[in-house]
Amino acid sequence: MVERDRDDAGRARSARPRDQLGRPLPLGSVGVARIPDDLELPPQQTLTFAQQLLDDGLAFNAHEVLEAAWKNGPFAERMLWQALAQFAVGVTHIQRGNPKGARTLLTRSVTRLTAYQPEGDMVPYGIDRAGLISRAESLLAALDAGARPTAEDLRPRLRG
Repeated sequence: MVERDRDDAGRARSARPRDQLGRPLPLGSVGVARIPDDLELPPQQTLTFAQQLLDDGLAFNAHEVLEAAWKNGPFAERMLWQALAQFAVGVTHIQRGNPKGARTLLTRSVTRLTAYQPEGDMVPYGIDRAGLISRAESLLAALDAGARPTAEDLRPRLRG
């Protein structure tokens, strides 16, 4: 049986570096900086950091930042953060040339963004839910048409 890398808590964690699309590289390679597993940022910082990563073409890393907010945030906001993380993974799949995976994750993101019902009907932190739904639907239409989205198409604006 092959031994797997493990963290201090015994969970499987790969020590291999990753490329800008989150794919593992051979040991000893130089990859992009990893997002710490224990990342905890306030919501506005999370959105700023994730936006910078998306703008830099690092959707996989943006997903990890948003996933940390999803897992560490208040229960009432988990669906929202999960939708944002899934959007970033959908973009990652497009970057990797995997339209089927992109469709699946972008559709899940749209479903969660549409279903999310915040208190007082105000989406928190200035998140542009309508804009993200529209962008995801545009990406889905492009994929269905066999078109390759541009780099700019893959830089969604998280906030309005």
